[in-house]
Order: sequence, then structure tokens, then C-alpha cells
Amino acid sequence: MFIIEFLIVLGCILIGARIGGIGLGVMGGIGLAILSFGFGMHPTSPPIDVMLMIMAVVAAAASMQAAGGLDYLIKIASNILRKNPRQITFIAPLVTYFFTMMAGTGHVAYSVLPVIAEVSRRSGIRPERPLGMAVIASQFAIVASPIAAAVVALVAFLEPQGITLGDVLMVTIPSTFLGLACACIFVNKIGKELKDDPEYQRRLQDPEFRAEMEQEVEVEDIVITPQAKKSVSLFLFGAIIVVLMGAIPSLRPHFDGSPMGMAHTIEIVMLSIAALIILTCKPDGNAISQGSVFHAGMRAIVAIFGIAWLGDTFIAGHSDMVKEAVSGLVEVAPWTFAFALFALSVMVNSQGATTAVLVPVAITLGLPPAIIIAVFVAVNGYFFIPNYGPIIASIDFDRTGTTRIGKYIFNHSFMLPGLLSMVFSIGFGLLLANILL
Repeated sequence: MFIIEFLIVLGCILIGARIGGIGLGVMGGIGLAILSFGFGMHPTSPPIDVMLMIMAVVAAAASMQAAGGLDYLIKIASNILRKNPRQITFIAPLVTYFFTMMAGTGHVAYSVLPVIAEVSRRSGIRPERPLGMAVIASQFAIVASPIAAAVVALVAFLEPQGITLGDVLMVTIPSTFLGLACACIFVNKIGKELKDDPEYQRRLQDPEFRAEMEQEVEVEDIVITPQAKKSVSLFLFGAIIVVLMGAIPSLRPHFDGSPMGMAHTIEIVMLSIAALIILTCKPDGNAISQGSVFHAGMRAIVAIFGIAWLGDTFIAGHSDMVKEAVSGLVEVAPWTFAFALFALSVMVNSQGATTAVLVPVAITLGLPPAIIIAVFVAVNGYFFIPNYGPIIASIDFDRTGTTRIGKYIFNHSFMLPGLLSMVFSIGFGLLLANILL
């Protein structure tokens, strides 16, 4: 019975991931229907707090986007890249990392990718290097962002064990930053320089292509309004408040001798920030719900609602069997939890959904919070299969042909940057968690 039910859960995840959009969430509903109505399994409670926290953060981020805040961040990023062309392999991932960390979304990467491709080409640097690292950094920064869906979910699950947002960030920020920096050193040496690259030199033999390469790429001139700057300031203020209240529980109101939970704190603060942005910056109300941030956030909520609920129900129904089967592995090599996070993230393409499904399992198995936090970066397995949006966009923007998907699919330009960043980040995470937690 366990095998059949496990295959049902796995099948729902795979089909949902293939459908895309809200498919992951609604297929979770199908799985729940089969397990509960067909096999008599008692459903657990859905992760309401996680969903509401993400909804509050998405409301604030979408309001900032509608007010022009993301455009403002993108313009700053473009200016930084153009001022440091020779070090772009190191600067590009730093820019995408920092802005993803601030905004809680990797959407900023889409708009700076053409700038990275152009600046690196004009500097004679193989675009594959900065583009590969920039895409990886834009995703790894999710686990370092205090308002990212995955981090919000992790804090909600670990708070009963005394883990605060500050505990998570003081491991994830330095570990991912150092991991990416180490990966950049290696990636900066891969491949031939443009002047020696046979494919690029072959393309330059075409007069039309050479003429295009000699023309400067037109990047859309973004008009920044005072409201855009104000929306970014308000959003960052909210993020800082969340971090401070997470790190210093005494700042939160106390009820019956205990501080307000971080779930309610995040929900109240970020909803208030969304309201302040709307009241003071006056963005178009329709633009808020039509923006890419809102759409991505709502898809994440539906995914977590269905697939996390399905996973939790399945594990709860077989908790004794699962504990007995893997308890030895958890005790001997707890870091192997990273492989589970990585594998599921490859399948579902969602850090938030991966966190919501597997972190409760890890807690049930008795995995120490320090280990969960240390290997948390493994939720970023998007790059393994080259079907993720920014990966495809990077290949399209690189006219030199250096950024590509190889003959065997898995030998693509993002595999080495991703694997190096993952290994280094997990290594630093385990070290820092052992020292700090």
C-alpha cells in the first residue's frame, strides 16, 4: 500500500510540474482526493500560515512593481554593470544576487541579462561566464532573502523549535555569498576567450552578423519617478523591520508572556507596507494584480496549497514507517537531506513548494534545525534541467553562441556554475551552522 500511495504522490508531482502554472497545486488536490477518498487516509491541515505569509509579501512586492520600483532596481543594476566591464564575471552575479535578495524574486534577472551579454561581449569576455553565474546567483539569493517565499516557509516551520529569521539568514547569506564567489573564480577560467572561440569567429565571417555585433544594443530607457524610489524605500523598510523583529523577539508584542509569532508578524508588516505603497505611491490598481510578481506569487501559493498538503498528508499517514526507514541515514549522514531538496526542486521548479513539502518531513524525522538551514540552498536545483526561463533567455541574449545547451542536454552552460555554487554553498553552510547555531 505504501508503494502505491507513494507512486500516486510522485505521479501528481511530475504531472503537475509538466502542466506548469497552477498545475502543481491542483494536481496536489487530485492526489489528496485519491488518498483520502480512495485509501481512507486522514488529511492533515493545509499550510495556511505559510500561504498567508507569502500572500502578504507578494502583495507588497507586486505593489512595488506596479509603482515602478522594480524598474528602478533594474536601472541601478544596469548602470553598475556598465561601469565595471572587465570584472563582469564577478560583478554580474553580485548584482543579480543583491537585487534578488532585496526584492525576494529573481525576476530582476530577466531585464539585466541583455546588458550582461552586451557588456561582456564588448569587453572581449566570454558571455557564457557572467551569464551563467548571474542566473545561478539570482536563484541562490532566494534563500538569503527575508521576504522570499521559501525563507518565509522555512521560518514558519522551524519557529516552534526556537529558530528565528535571524538564525536562518546569518547562515544562508554568508554561505551563498561565499559559495558563489568561489564558483566565480573557477567559472572565470572556463572556455576560450572570444577572440579564440571558433564558433564566434565563424559567425563573424558573416558581414551582416558582424555589422550587428558592432552596433550597440539598445536597452530600453526606463523613466524613474519619485514614486518608484519611494516604493523601493518602503519595501526595504518593511524587509528590515521583518529581519529585526525576527532576530530580536523582544521587539514584537507579547501575549501571555510569549512574543507574537513570526507568521503573524510578517503578515501584518508586509500587508501594511503594501497599503503604504498604494496610499503614497498611487500605482494603478489593475497593474498590481497583472504584474509578473503577483502572477508568480499566486502560482507559488496554489502550488504550496496543493502539493505541500498532499506531501504532509502522505508522510503523516506513514510517519512510523518513514522514520524507521531513514532514521539511521539521518543520524549517520544528516547532510544527505540536501539531495532530497535538490531532487524535488528539479522536479517542481519551485523553492517555496520544495520547502513546504520536505522541511516538515525533515522535522518529523528529527533532523536538527541547524542541518536543515545549512543545506537549505539545495532547493535551487532549477539549473539541472535547462528548461528554466532565465536559462533560455540567457541563451537567446548571447549572440556569440558561447552560452548554449550541449548535445547531451545536461552538458549546458549553467551546469558547472550551478554545481560549483551548490557544493561550495552547502560546505560553507554546514561550517557556519556548526559554529553559529
